[in-house]
Amino acid sequence: MEDTQERGSGGWQAARRVGTAIRLVVGIIRRAAPYQAAVVLILQLLSGAATAFGLLATTSVLEELLAEGPTARRLWEALPDLALLVAAFAARGAMDTGVALAQARLVPAVRREAEERLVDASLRVGLAAFDDASFYDRMHRARDRGLMRLEQAVEEVVVVIGALLAVVAAAGSLSVLHPLLLPVLLLGVLPEGWAVLRAARLEYDSLSRTISWQRRVWMIIELATTRQAAGEIRAYQAAPFVLQEYRQVADALRDNQIRVGVAQARTRALGRAMAGVGIGATFTVLGLLLYAGWIPLAVAGTAVVAVRTATGSLSRLVLAANELFEHGRYIADYQSFLADAESRAPRPTGRAAPTAPREITVDNVSFRYPGSPSDQFALRDVSLTIHTGQTVALVGENGSGKSTLAKLIAGLYRPTTGRVTWDGIDLTELNPDSIADRVVMVSQEPVKWPHTARVNVRLGRYNRSDPDDVALTEAAEQARADEVIARLPRRWDTLLSKYFRGGHELSGGQWQRLAVARGLFRDAPLLIWDEPTAPLDAKAEYAVYESLRRLAGGRTVVLITHRMASVRHADRIYLLHEGRIVEQGTHDELIALGGRYAELHAIQARLHGGIEPEPRQQTHERGDPVPQHG
Repeated sequence: MEDTQERGSGGWQAARRVGTAIRLVVGIIRRAAPYQAAVVLILQLLSGAATAFGLLATTSVLEELLAEGPTARRLWEALPDLALLVAAFAARGAMDTGVALAQARLVPAVRREAEERLVDASLRVGLAAFDDASFYDRMHRARDRGLMRLEQAVEEVVVVIGALLAVVAAAGSLSVLHPLLLPVLLLGVLPEGWAVLRAARLEYDSLSRTISWQRRVWMIIELATTRQAAGEIRAYQAAPFVLQEYRQVADALRDNQIRVGVAQARTRALGRAMAGVGIGATFTVLGLLLYAGWIPLAVAGTAVVAVRTATGSLSRLVLAANELFEHGRYIADYQSFLADAESRAPRPTGRAAPTAPREITVDNVSFRYPGSPSDQFALRDVSLTIHTGQTVALVGENGSGKSTLAKLIAGLYRPTTGRVTWDGIDLTELNPDSIADRVVMVSQEPVKWPHTARVNVRLGRYNRSDPDDVALTEAAEQARADEVIARLPRRWDTLLSKYFRGGHELSGGQWQRLAVARGLFRDAPLLIWDEPTAPLDAKAEYAVYESLRRLAGGRTVVLITHRMASVRHADRIYLLHEGRIVEQGTHDELIALGGRYAELHAIQARLHGGIEPEPRQQTHERGDPVPQHG
């Protein structure tokens, strides 16, 4: 959900938000590009000084030109001051050019720093954070809008500093010439400033509705223009529905933008009218000061130039501040995400995990995903023990908790209650990196890395030394991924992404073979296979399980599958139902028990025809409690 907009806070709240945005942006600028930031600040100060000097020089030039005497003599006497005036504004132009050059280096540097911090925070955070809807939403807001707004905010900060210094320079020069000229300056610039602030306030008041509609429009456009959704939209003939959804939201967004735009145009028109009155009042006051003899004509002329300079600078200042005001909420989202991610990142401390754990124990573990209701547990009171070299199968219906339990065993999640130990040591006491080093996990939905086939497999352990690709080739052969590689145009060096020129796309089964090869290349003592052969054909599935049986020697294997034929030879089978272990034992023992496992086995036998149903010694009515075995 979007943040609630603050109402009735007035200009003070707006100023606070702008100040907060500036502090956040300046903090990132100092880390990303301190040298360029210092150059910009120094050049802005010099530009402001040149503006003030130029206004003071204008007075001297006007005094020479308006003095009594022949025109030629007055021009000649004004030349030195005129040269100083030209030099002052030329210097300001040079300073502004220098600011633009430094800014051209500053903005990309800030973007680079901000992106790296976001990527690093996203990679270091614990896996459970991705199951927390609020964290996930905050991360995407920081990624999709925070980075873009931060880059724009850097440019606006530079404009704000330059415009503010120009206004200060105009006000300071007029104060030097005559104290009464400051109120004259305010008469000329306040109406313009009010109009810009009022227009910004109108936009801010509509921001909550606008952002909500914009998010929906972006989501629909994303669905309509991405490859992943294209097939299903066409297969279901859903294009008219998607287009209608877009029109409904886009029309509301357009109408709101028109209302705000018209109101802003009226406000600016009123502001220009008031500014005209203010300029008229300014000249009237200057005329009165001249008539009373309080200021000379040259000073009055300089005041006119200063008022016009300050008016233009103030307009830029208020417009840039308004942009910062809007950017500030997104930059705050970015900062909030980084702080939240830091608090969720596992600390790289603790003992090193056993090189090859001899015994893994799950002791009365319950687990609830972040953000879930207090009574909604994915696992409840689960206990089991796995010994080194065993192949343990976790079976059950979808949503029974099999994958969650496997991730707890691998140390990717921490139990809500209870504990998981390796050789008697609680995983919370072990270094998270050392735990991950001992685990291979192959899932049914592997990551499709937009890289070469070689990198896709080597990412299993990217820093593993493998002269002549011996281990790489062996892993590919065992997973039957070598057949996939042989058909690629550039073999191992083929880019596997159609989003880039020359890229090649794989089928789901081909991707899965590479994922299995990736797991085999990793070569760790604890293998967790989460439906690793779901997209494979029968021949490839058989080859993968043969490889798995060969690898199992001396290793601990946790196999998650719906296919009962795949777990027949497991040393121990645990059947989960609604987050609890309801049956456990060997295949033969569970068939003899005649409970839920035997029922699922019989159903699959009838569906696939490749599994002969075992005789059931006991029958249980559906819904009756099934006794545990073992």
